[in-house]
Amino acid sequence: MVERRSAGWALGGVALLAVGVGIGVASRGFDLSSPLLTGRATRSVTVIRATPNVVTAVRDLARLESAEYHMERVLDVKDQQSRAFGLIEAEDALVLVAAGDVVAGVDLSSLSESDVRVDQQTRSVRVSLPAPKILSARLDSERSYVHSRKTDLLAAHNTRLESDARARAEKELSAAALEAGILDKASKNARRTVEDLLRALGFTRIEVEVRSA
Repeated sequence: MVERRSAGWALGGVALLAVGVGIGVASRGFDLSSPLLTGRATRSVTVIRATPNVVTAVRDLARLESAEYHMERVLDVKDQQSRAFGLIEAEDALVLVAAGDVVAGVDLSSLSESDVRVDQQTRSVRVSLPAPKILSARLDSERSYVHSRKTDLLAAHNTRLESDARARAEKELSAAALEAGILDKASKNARRTVEDLLRALGFTRIEVEVRSA
């Protein structure tokens, strides 16, 4: 009985010795502190995408009215009429002094996440804004008036002549504002406004592009 127990302890000692030798050999071939063995291996991937809060903040500006021009025009509008089978020409005419304001800016409601690029690590942002456009052209009713109205004896009084003249005046004012460079001014002011907004959100590197009209 004592011999069997001694033999068992001997076999156990041999087994432990074999395990110790195996570990020693393995330790010489592998670094036991390696992340692959310790389970601490990591793979870092940085994903840069437009954050919705930035897009929402810019969209909140909605229709950004960034330039306003006061314009004046004098329009001579005539309704030429033919009478007596074309033998007589008559006209109903008026002269309208038109004054109004033309507003240009950027419609930011259509801004998408693809128009904004954000890098949170460097606190940088790049925004591409829609092209500026004329947002409104309004006549000033207090400063716009009919200077003169002349209706020939054989001409019919055109009740729509003044309203047609005012509608034409709004188009004329818009065209004059475009010639005066209102879109360029609207582009520069819109860029400055959005830059100020992004700076207030904590970004330090800001690039704002306004697409051409």
